[in-house]
Amino acid sequence: MDEHKLQFSALVGARICHDLISPIGAINNGMELLSMSGAPQSPEIELIAQSVDAANARIRFFRIAYGATSTEQFLGRSEITSILRDFTKGSRLVLNWHPLEDVTRSEVQLVFLAIQCAEQALPYGGHVEIERLRGRWSLALSGERISLDQDLWDSLAGISEFKPEAYRETIPAHVQFLLLPMHARDLDRTPNYTQSETEVTLLV
Repeated sequence: MDEHKLQFSALVGARICHDLISPIGAINNGMELLSMSGAPQSPEIELIAQSVDAANARIRFFRIAYGATSTEQFLGRSEITSILRDFTKGSRLVLNWHPLEDVTRSEVQLVFLAIQCAEQALPYGGHVEIERLRGRWSLALSGERISLDQDLWDSLAGISEFKPEAYRETIPAHVQFLLLPMHARDLDRTPNYTQSETEVTLLV
């Protein structure tokens, strides 16, 4: 059942990202034409350019997090860190990717969904140290204020049962908490986490 749900969600995610690329690309092309025309760079134009860059960055991230999975396609460190750097540009969230080796798209997807869970727990920003330890991913969260939604995180880790009605009650901003354990099960893993006064570590 999870496999069919994942395939369906991946198709929806890929379709949305695909349809957004063209209009955002058109805006970007228009911005380039304006810059080539010699028109002065007004604050309004600069704001539009920054918004286009931010939209492109999020689409690159979402295409992996919510798109099709693959155990055969690999992503290199430079591509991954570029996506994460652009994704957090202008925010107070810092993502440090430590692995040096290439990683399958399926593994990167798992981490990107975990990053979205971490982002929800760091409303005032913070640091996330991403490492691969003995075949599992470790995301160490630290920040000025860590705010965990205990129900979401407990269901993520299988501490409490995620009931079917939760699918109807979950808001879009929390969909990563549904998808992460499903993708983890697909790779024969179960997410879990530990919490202290100053840090949360998510393992997947």
